[in-house]
Amino acid sequence: MIITVDNGIASIEGVLRAKNLGIKVLLTDHHLPSNVLPSADAIVNPNQPKDEFSSKNLAGVGVIFYVMLALRAHLKEVGWFEKNNIAIPNMKQFLDLVALGTIADVVPLDRNNRILVTHGLAMIKNGSCSLGIKVLLSMANRNYEKAAANDLAYVVAPRLNAAGRLEDMSLGIECLLKEDIANVRDMASQLNILNNERKEIEADMHKEAFAILDNLKLAEKNLPLGLCLYEKSWHQGVVGILASRVKDKLHRPVIAFALANETEIKGSGRSIVGLHLRDVLEAIAIKSPGLLTKFGGHAMAAGVTLQLKDYELFNRLFSDEVASRISESDLESVIHTDGELPHNYFTLDTVQALQNGGPWGHGFPEPVFDDIFDVVGQRLVGQKHLQLSLRLEGTNQEVAAIQFNADTKIWPNYRCSRAHVAFKLAVNEYNGRRNLQLIVEQLSLV
Repeated sequence: MIITVDNGIASIEGVLRAKNLGIKVLLTDHHLPSNVLPSADAIVNPNQPKDEFSSKNLAGVGVIFYVMLALRAHLKEVGWFEKNNIAIPNMKQFLDLVALGTIADVVPLDRNNRILVTHGLAMIKNGSCSLGIKVLLSMANRNYEKAAANDLAYVVAPRLNAAGRLEDMSLGIECLLKEDIANVRDMASQLNILNNERKEIEADMHKEAFAILDNLKLAEKNLPLGLCLYEKSWHQGVVGILASRVKDKLHRPVIAFALANETEIKGSGRSIVGLHLRDVLEAIAIKSPGLLTKFGGHAMAAGVTLQLKDYELFNRLFSDEVASRISESDLESVIHTDGELPHNYFTLDTVQALQNGGPWGHGFPEPVFDDIFDVVGQRLVGQKHLQLSLRLEGTNQEVAAIQFNADTKIWPNYRCSRAHVAFKLAVNEYNGRRNLQLIVEQLSLV
């Protein structure tokens, strides 16, 4: 039997081939299905037609977790564990991995997913988790006892994903499964090296992407509403991150392509709120049969494969299809805030209260506040991060702030004495000292 996890809902030919070979197929997936489903023996997907599971936002790891729960319930009912003298497994032991996979896949944190992530984080905090998660957190100077969803998203997941992007995902899997500390540390170190390599590749691709846009002499105001980018030297495993970075900067749907083989290119796309990216690809596939070799995904992220010779045609069709669904006003980047934060709430106690209200993530965003501050000091750290010292207007109270990946063409700006800042509250821990720090989401001159 073939059991898939997080894929297969679009594998019409693959499943048919397996069935012709006499292999049973169980698909577990969460990606959106097309009108035709594979001829598998069973499909478990909360997003397939007529499925009554209440949470439609499960990640692939969540779907297989529920399948395992159902299997355990069945085996208990028929007395299988007792007959085979096997202890009934406590499924709680897997929740650290369920939490990690849910956060890493950036699915909306609806009530169901928040429950899974909350209990998974609790296991990590009390040390009842994968040794690999502990070691990966430690390598980034994070304490597993204080782990939050952001630590899984920005520390653990990128290192694990780096293996799959650049080499072989099995290294990341082994790191999560092994229980020998020396072995796990060695694998975590390799993952760290791969992640640094991924960052370097991504940085080079980022420069090349914007060089392409500059060469096209396209000002931001007259860029296509839907943007495709391709460079034959780009790494196939990193185009998704590149698309995300360009999308964040230009606030429009982007698909970045790399060579898959001599004749095909594979693209990874990221979208903006209001545009369902997979629906766009399906519309193109219907209007131009045979153009797309394969495609699939979600509203906010999708993948597509096509012939290299068809790239220019696809580029035009993608731009036209996007333009038919959104307008220029949809491309305006908007930050929603919870307003001003009273000065007496700029404390570590407030940070702790907000952390206790989590887990925060996609679909359940962490509170963001905004206010006008006096700018007391500013400097670049790490070449691209802006460190600020801000004073609350009308007081003598100063607070540290940092903006990651700041626009270095504008900042530091030593003529700026006041700024309107959208920010999150955080803690900066250094040499055993804990201080309040603002994470700057948006910064503008006043």
